[in-house]
This record gives sequence, structure tokens and C-alpha cells, in this order.
Amino acid sequence: MDVTPAALIQRLAAAGLAVPAPVARRLLDVLDAAGRERQNLTRITDRGDAFERHLVDSLLSATLPAVRRSDGPIADVGSGIGFPGLALAAVFPDRAVHLIESEKRKADWLSRAAADFPNVRVVSERSEDLARRHRGEFALAVARALGPAPVALELCAPLVGANGHVILWRSGGDDTAASDPAAEALGLAPPEICPYAPFPGAERHYAVYSRREPTPSRFPRRPGRASKQPLA
Repeated sequence: MDVTPAALIQRLAAAGLAVPAPVARRLLDVLDAAGRERQNLTRITDRGDAFERHLVDSLLSATLPAVRRSDGPIADVGSGIGFPGLALAAVFPDRAVHLIESEKRKADWLSRAAADFPNVRVVSERSEDLARRHRGEFALAVARALGPAPVALELCAPLVGANGHVILWRSGGDDTAASDPAAEALGLAPPEICPYAPFPGAERHYAVYSRREPTPSRFPRRPGRASKQPLA
């Protein structure tokens, strides 16, 4: 597989997203740096697979109207290796992007990876704790691999303000349909389902939840409760 800035630019152009060559190079540098890390940041070790499953998978979200039309700060909840947060930070350099990661070794990696991104801040704490101090301050909260949809929604929703959105990365046949009760409890509308294919044969969709009313003050619950007692 051709894993080059030109290949990335071409792949994204086919989806209607224009990415300058310096941005493509910067993102491939991050991907390669993650591959050189001794600690196990991701199960995906093949460079070609990482190109499609991390980079392209993240960048295609920049074509969503909920992403393109918003202009406030972005929270990448459970950022892990740094995607989609770093990808969105590269494409939207005028927007503040917060990478929220409670696991210290991953947060340390994110701090190194984000050193050349002036619009990125790494937040090494749980999203529940962050939401208590910065409730409703984000225009967009995104999560790629944060567990079942109801759990991810509860961790993201309190961060998002009026007219904001929560976007979850989901695979075919997942639990998105079961998330409607959780969305309602959190003040979110039922999701808009946006299919996409980061690589041939992939069955993926973005579940885009818009803010309908304020999230009740009882959320977020204390750390860990969302996973132990999910809303749906």
C-alpha cells in the first residue's frame, strides 16, 4: 500500500476533503512516531492498516456538516493514540482541540505527539471530572473507541453546550439503536446515521447526536458509574 502524503491527499480528495501537503506529512509523522513507541499504544501495528484504520478513519469525519459548520472547541474523549483529535486539529488549526485521556502512559504519549500542534491541549484526567469544571464548554465531543454507545454518550454529553454535537465512531451491527434512551436522558436528539468506508469492505458509520436540551445536572455521574450502570 502507498502510505505517502500524496496517497492521503488523493484518498481524502475523493471524499471532498482538501488537505494541504504539509498537513498530510505532519499526520503521517504522528502515525509513524506511534509505530516506533515501545509501549503498546494500539493493536494495529501494520503501517498500511494504521493509515486506513486510524488516519483515514479519523479524517473523513471532517466532511460531516456537524464538524465543518461548528467553530468552537473540540473534545476528543478517551483519545488514546490521538485520533481523531490530532487529525481534526491538523485540518482545523484555528480550533482548540482537547485530547482527554485518563491513562497516564497514553497521556504522556499524547503530550509528545501534540508538541507541534499549537491548538492542542492534552487533559490527563477522566471526562467526568473535567465536565464538572468545564460543563457545556465544547462545541463538539468525539469518541472513536470508548465502549458501548450509551457509555460513550454519558461521558461526552455533559461537555457539549447549546447547539453542540456528540459524534461516535461505530461499526456495522453495533448498539447505536439501543442508545436512544441514553440520548434522551442526556438531552440529545436521536442520532443521524452517516455511513462511510475508510477502506474497502468496511462497514462504518458516524452516529451524530445534536443537543436538544441541557444535560440534567445529575450527569456526569461519578467516575466509573457509566460503565457499571449504563443508561441503556
